Amino acid sequence: MSMNWNTRITELLQIQYPIIQGGLAYLAYSDLAAAVSNAGGLGQITAMSLPNADALLKEIQRVRTLTDKPFGVNFAIGMHGKDYMDRVQVAIDEQVPVVTITGGNPTEILEMLKPTDMKSLVLVSSRRQAQKAEQLGASAVIVVGHEGGGHLGRDDVGTMVLVPQVVDAVQIPVVASGGIGDGRGWMAAQALGAEGIEMGTRFVATQECVDASASYKKALVESAEFDTTVIKRSILAPARVLQNEYTDKILEIERTSPTYEALKDYISGDANKRWIHDDLKEEGLGWAGQVTGMIHDIPTVAELFDRMVREAEKIRGKWGHC
Repeated sequence: MSMNWNTRITELLQIQYPIIQGGLAYLAYSDLAAAVSNAGGLGQITAMSLPNADALLKEIQRVRTLTDKPFGVNFAIGMHGKDYMDRVQVAIDEQVPVVTITGGNPTEILEMLKPTDMKSLVLVSSRRQAQKAEQLGASAVIVVGHEGGGHLGRDDVGTMVLVPQVVDAVQIPVVASGGIGDGRGWMAAQALGAEGIEMGTRFVATQECVDASASYKKALVESAEFDTTVIKRSILAPARVLQNEYTDKILEIERTSPTYEALKDYISGDANKRWIHDDLKEEGLGWAGQVTGMIHDIPTVAELFDRMVREAEKIRGKWGHC
């Protein structure tokens, strides 16, 4: 008898498993999003990595040729001013089932979504942010701990400590993110009170993440949990990356000239793409969480889901559930 994986997140998003693919700058496009949705989770497109609203429209339309399951569009708005409003309108016009918002004030997007039936999830890194998102009308929050890849909170609080505090602070569903890459992490998150998980780094190391370069994926497989470092602390925007000579240079600049102007060319989207797209490992940066130490292969998304479900079933069996 197959197990029931229903939570408020699966009901809210109309998905089989409470597993969400992260926004993944410059990588979360239609192939990966459709594969995650087809496997029973929620795949996402990264809106702000696309050149304009028309490109987002085409990507949404392509996802719909690859899956008939729900999917989301992620808006990473931290450094974009109001340049994202036309893209939000595209998501609304296309009646995308889910919008997620990361980095920045979600107020205006949430206001735009209120007249619709679209679900909204806001990434937070503290109890206060979670409570604010709930007040603004978010459908759920995604809580990222310090282990996560990409942009993090400023408080260095890990997932195990942060998630139950947020669960206790809000009434809306909570999704755990940061340090999760298998069925054990999924079940640990639910034991903490989360009703779903988000994974970023683990989904980069899949076959359907077709835009990720070979050396980037290879580094994720070969790196240990201590092979990441946090950059951009000096400009109050900490973010976790794989450590290499390039990120060592960034950290040196932060020690000697801790300003955005000194750093901007080194931390740009182009710097990110030099490695993750162009295979120039020592000439760019690659986001990654500490979960890279748990990544040992590059499966298909379906194979990853099958593995995670088996692991989760085994744990639930030990707990005495059916």
